[in-house]
Amino acid sequence: MAGRYWMVLGTFLLALLLYVDRICISVAKEPIAESLKLSDEQMGWVLSVFALGYALFQTPAGLLADRLGPRRVLTAVVSFWSLFTALTGAAWNFVSLLVVRLLFGAGEAGAFPGMSRAVFSWIPLQERGLVTGINFSGSRLGAAFALPFVAWLILTLGWRMSFVVLGIVGVVWAAAWYSIFRDDPTEHPGLKITEKDFIRTNRQQIDPGEIREPLNARNLVSSKNMWLAMGQYFCSNFTFFFCLTWLFPHLKETYALEAMEAGFYASAPLVLGAAGNWFGGWWVDRIYRQGNWTLSRRLPAAVGFALAAIGLVASVYMDTPLTAIIFLSVAIFGADMTLSPSWSFTVDIGRQNAGAVSGTMNMAGNIGAFITALAFPYMQSWTGSEVPFFFLGAGLNVVAIVLWLRMKPKMSLEEY
Repeated sequence: MAGRYWMVLGTFLLALLLYVDRICISVAKEPIAESLKLSDEQMGWVLSVFALGYALFQTPAGLLADRLGPRRVLTAVVSFWSLFTALTGAAWNFVSLLVVRLLFGAGEAGAFPGMSRAVFSWIPLQERGLVTGINFSGSRLGAAFALPFVAWLILTLGWRMSFVVLGIVGVVWAAAWYSIFRDDPTEHPGLKITEKDFIRTNRQQIDPGEIREPLNARNLVSSKNMWLAMGQYFCSNFTFFFCLTWLFPHLKETYALEAMEAGFYASAPLVLGAAGNWFGGWWVDRIYRQGNWTLSRRLPAAVGFALAAIGLVASVYMDTPLTAIIFLSVAIFGADMTLSPSWSFTVDIGRQNAGAVSGTMNMAGNIGAFITALAFPYMQSWTGSEVPFFFLGAGLNVVAIVLWLRMKPKMSLEEY
């Protein structure tokens, strides 16, 4: 196996760990709420405050990855968030839990921007779509695996000790990454010279005459490409984050399911999300190899958002957990088809600033996630129905298609 694919395995496992740690709070909602005497609205803030911390530190974390390299940055951020994963088990009231989850979100903020910077240096342009899809499929499989696994872990060890165990796993990954990974493949002692030459020749090239000044806020806010990428990713995360926060408790309470049964149902859309990442990544690379760079980003994204809108609306009219999950799985398959073109696009336009650009897009997406975690319980309380929430999500997916038609992957931040 080519040496660069070992790097991909490392980032895949990181994405898996990222979402195991992220979704476990949803599985633990009931025992935490009972132990700390929290209402659904308070739990909505606990679930959403992660996304706020995650969003606020995306761009700073991306800038650090660009300047210090993904080796040191990913080691540091994984160690940091693993500490706060473990400290979640020490929370004693609503405020302490909010603070810990906010800092946990801030720690996780550096993960995907750091991965994007590693992909820029290590992965040939013609493999970028599939590698991005593989990495994001790890996050979906991690979340799917976590739903029944964490439910079992909580039953076995209790919710407090479960968070400690997950924190230890993160520290182990961080130590292995720092030991094995190098920021540039040419610096890796275990990589063959032929592969180093292949990567150097086929990765995205920078014009030797192009002046590489440090990226600043003006570069970001003046770019149409940046705003369009942020807008469509906001829409994508609004759909997906429901599955990470409210789907498990919603199924459990609506259909009177046991925790393990609800966990298996709620994991299905996440497994389909992994498949959507693989398919979207494969499709991005296939169209690119046929010679159409722009279409390779736009078409998979547009089709994915259309499926997401259809799946959300159809799920409203289903009467059983199985049929509702089938259409929600279609929605998440579609939403996750958009991730490979989205993150490939940010590397396209960000180039050596891929960490900061992808982090800024992810910041906007997680503002959408923050709103989702609050919108579901509050809209349900205000209207007495869940239907408006799902139609809002579908409408945002249609807006995202319009935004993608204006995005230009061949043009840098300064050009458009």
